Amino acid sequence: MMKIVVAVTGASGMAYAHALLRALKGHDVSLIISDDAKMVIKEETDFTSKDFERLAGASFSNDHMTAPISSGSNRFDAMVIVPCSSTTLSKIAVGIADNLTTRVAAVCMKEGRRLILVPRETPLSPIILENMLKLSKLGVTILPASPGFYHRPRNVQDLVDFVVARILDQLGVEQKLVKGWKA
Repeated sequence: MMKIVVAVTGASGMAYAHALLRALKGHDVSLIISDDAKMVIKEETDFTSKDFERLAGASFSNDHMTAPISSGSNRFDAMVIVPCSSTTLSKIAVGIADNLTTRVAAVCMKEGRRLILVPRETPLSPIILENMLKLSKLGVTILPASPGFYHRPRNVQDLVDFVVARILDQLGVEQKLVKGWKA
């Protein structure tokens, strides 16, 4: 069982976050949901933020800067920001830790823990690309929400599952959502 922090920011792609939380059942998950994410959840899904919270062991608002997960002395294995807004990605790239999500991301980087950002933005500006490169060079995994098609998806959930399977692969969590490539 892994201890994983999942942060949900205000980018489009709430289906990825919800599917990841379902797939992490059995792990110790702490959840952060930004206010912008709560609005996007209403726009994109039939879920509420409470539905997301029920899938986690603990849940924190993004302004709860004294949450236990905000300290490097609180051990957890990894953090996934899904979907990761370009604003959140940019703040992390330049060291701005002004909310719980960016603070925990800073803790991951300083403590050498796995940090996975799942941006859904398109197209990508040169600034976003430069920030992605900077973070990648610092050891952050940039995992764009770009599904593959070799598994022959039949519906939107199959596309979502592809991205979630890649996140789980990066975490080292066994998954059965999508079989690996076979030539």
